Amino acid sequence: MEKKVLKLKPDATDVAPIREMPRNIEAEQSLIGLLLINNGYYGQVNEILVPEHFFEPLHQRIYAAISKLIERGQVATPVVLKSLFDRDEALADIGGAKYLTQLAQMAVQIVDIKEIALLIHDLHLKRKLIEIGESVVLTAFKPDLDKDAKSQIEEAEHSLFSLATTGDISKGFMPISHPLKEALDISENAMRRTKHVAGITTGFVDLDNILGGLNNSDLLILAARPSMGKTALAVNIAYNATIEVQEENLKDNVNGCVGMFSLEMSAAQLTTRLLSMGNNADDKGIDSNRIRKGDINDEEFARLIKRSRVLSQLPLYIDDTPALSISQIRTRARRLKRQFGLRLLVIDYLQLLRGMSRRANESRVQEISEITQGLKAIAKELNIPVIALSQLSRAVEQREDKRPQLSDLRESGSIEQDADVVMFIYREEYYLVRKQPPDDSPEHAAWQEKMNEVENITEIFIAKQRNGPVGKIKLRFDGATTMFQNLAEGGFEAE
Repeated sequence: MEKKVLKLKPDATDVAPIREMPRNIEAEQSLIGLLLINNGYYGQVNEILVPEHFFEPLHQRIYAAISKLIERGQVATPVVLKSLFDRDEALADIGGAKYLTQLAQMAVQIVDIKEIALLIHDLHLKRKLIEIGESVVLTAFKPDLDKDAKSQIEEAEHSLFSLATTGDISKGFMPISHPLKEALDISENAMRRTKHVAGITTGFVDLDNILGGLNNSDLLILAARPSMGKTALAVNIAYNATIEVQEENLKDNVNGCVGMFSLEMSAAQLTTRLLSMGNNADDKGIDSNRIRKGDINDEEFARLIKRSRVLSQLPLYIDDTPALSISQIRTRARRLKRQFGLRLLVIDYLQLLRGMSRRANESRVQEISEITQGLKAIAKELNIPVIALSQLSRAVEQREDKRPQLSDLRESGSIEQDADVVMFIYREEYYLVRKQPPDDSPEHAAWQEKMNEVENITEIFIAKQRNGPVGKIKLRFDGATTMFQNLAEGGFEAE
């Protein structure tokens, strides 16, 4: 039997070629040379490149010096830079200040300097991708009981998103004709719709009238104290929006859906609420508590089956994964946009999300700030409305008038600042029930009269709206079926 021979040293032919990091030194030299010849080129590259984008450390320092001089209003030439680099050992090793002159002499002037800058920037991104990839591999190999695979995936997603956002140079100044056309298109589409709303409908006439529908790139905060009906209203809006999206899909043969992240309730619980809701006189709601306990008759069960068939066809997607990070929300929303054409995103609720950065871990206020900024970035990047539910602080309970205010938002600074719309839910019935006087007391008649006025009435306060008025609308709320409805005598009360 032939013995295997272990090689201590590989043959020259067995050595794998050394893989070098992506770079183009000639492109870097050409770009710096062009800048030294004509400082006017700087305006074409300064929004694309920063010193760290260059591979060669010496080129980083030269470009930084050129940038500093030009931004001060001075001229950057080989002669001016010579005094700055006289003692630079790296420059001395390759010929001293003559290298600066050589760069200017070597530059080909008939060339698109912006294309060179884009090439250098692209190579920088590829090097960063390699670094992230190597870090992911090394971290995965390293045994660490405190860091499981899911947390490593989150870190990798966060690093990739940070690279994607810092590397995004596509945006910049544009002629007003571009957004002007977009604004006219939005107005024309709203004019053609029977409901005259620019965005996706909420299903509630007065709310659509004041908001103009749910508009793309807007972050809407829906806040309330517990038991006011935040989730119920969010589910109602998501359902109504899904109906409209489904109609548009069929009419225009397009792909669209609504997504909902439920960090508090399970998907089954949310679905039970959808089943309990009715949508017209022929499809009346059924008490959700009775559905959960199975306390329904054959006729009601047949209605549930019929309604479940309708719901199963809706382009509504629910993710009930708990304790998601803002990075995971972003990744999953992008995937839903790419696969099914995400049109609206609902998140229940904001305080259950996690931040990703180390700075966020130091303070809850900073973490909420990172989360709200992330949600606004998702709305803008995917060009969709994002509705995020939020809890209110207990300060509401300490006041005689328990109607919410902006200052009642937990960590209100960042939430109020980043949101385009802030809405509060208030049900006076909830508090009045808890103040019921004895039946034989003199106050009972007045209390009963007030109860009759506010029973099943919910007030929605629009406390902030960047592009419209603020004020109050009223909706009818059926607690048994968790269903909101328009009020015939509704209307908007402006502040």
